Amino acid sequence: MTGCKTIRKLLRLKGLKVVAATFKQDKRLLLTVKPHKNGCRCPECGRRCRIVRTRTELRMWRDVSVCSWSVWLQYRPREIVCPTHGRVSEDTPWADPYARVTYRFEHLMLSYCQIMTQKAAATLLRVSSSTLSDLLHRSITRLRAGHRIHGLRTIGIDEISYCKGHKYATLVYDLDRACVVWVGAGKGRESIDVFFNAVLTPHQRDQIRWACCDMSEAYIGAIRDHCLNAPLVLDRFHIVKALNTAVDEVRKEQWRLASRTERHALKGLRWLLYRHSSTRSRADSRTLKALEQGNRRIYRAWRLKDEFEQFWEYSAPWAAERFIQRWMTSALKSRLEPLRQFVNTLRNHYAGVLAFIGSRLTNAIAEGLNRVVKIVKNRASGFRNLAAFTDMIYLTVGDVNIPAQIPATFHTLR
Repeated sequence: MTGCKTIRKLLRLKGLKVVAATFKQDKRLLLTVKPHKNGCRCPECGRRCRIVRTRTELRMWRDVSVCSWSVWLQYRPREIVCPTHGRVSEDTPWADPYARVTYRFEHLMLSYCQIMTQKAAATLLRVSSSTLSDLLHRSITRLRAGHRIHGLRTIGIDEISYCKGHKYATLVYDLDRACVVWVGAGKGRESIDVFFNAVLTPHQRDQIRWACCDMSEAYIGAIRDHCLNAPLVLDRFHIVKALNTAVDEVRKEQWRLASRTERHALKGLRWLLYRHSSTRSRADSRTLKALEQGNRRIYRAWRLKDEFEQFWEYSAPWAAERFIQRWMTSALKSRLEPLRQFVNTLRNHYAGVLAFIGSRLTNAIAEGLNRVVKIVKNRASGFRNLAAFTDMIYLTVGDVNIPAQIPATFHTLR
């Protein structure tokens, strides 16, 4: 077995033939290669064509490093004449026509950046961080080019901050497949309108069957205007959060009015009032029931909050509607202004709240994906621009498995 064939076997260079190998003093391994039984093919249609000439300039591609040696492939592509596409440069099966790195390097780079910081990936790949960032953006943009959203039936919409100065991005989720399908700048109505008007076709909008979001008027208005066949379901988490905030406002009011002695009895109630009844201990329940004698306003707010938990257990819409009507009447009679404001919120979003009973749909999947997105942001210590952040979102939780788009022959982590 010759030395070049040995190197080809060791480095698993499939689809090409090693003609010569040169070891440089700066720990670079230069491999002169050529397509193995697969040359002179058009990069567009893959047809074998007639050679016009061999280029004089030598092209080089960065490959995966081996034993601290950086590996470079070099080749002079030939010009061919395709009956369909005319005069073009022949296809190089180990790399994209316009790439500076091989498919193997791209696959390893994308796989590393999914699980670690770009700085750590750059160290392992033996390239600078700026070079890796540029290569990553080029690869993700190319591999997602022409991608269309398919099978979108249940959507969730939420926003996330990505930079200081109140800069936000709108994220649209496919709740059935638990992935992000679109990222846009801003969190206003004009941002989400771009998704419905420019990204989705009228047929795709008609195919959406459920939509879930928080109580943002921009998102609610966009869903009602564009998704005519999709009932709007307000996220359960945000409704419960609004109720907890109202109860906490009652506690704050009573704290400000209480004397020093009375404050001692109210101390430590904040997180206790937030707890769900299923997670409270008997001692916690006794502490809250003691408020009936100590502070009846906080006790009244807590009882109303506990009663509202029953709403989420209903399966019949008519029974849930009867319950919520009675609950709102009790809350209005409680003479607690924060709870009265919460009742106004329920009335303004009445249909969206009741829609939960028939769908059992929540934005829990979206919130879980949001947590992953925040981990990606914290891993990078923030992003200066939305384009780089969008690339990492699509790479980690996007609707396309980007590393899998690399030809399977060049997958390195197998």
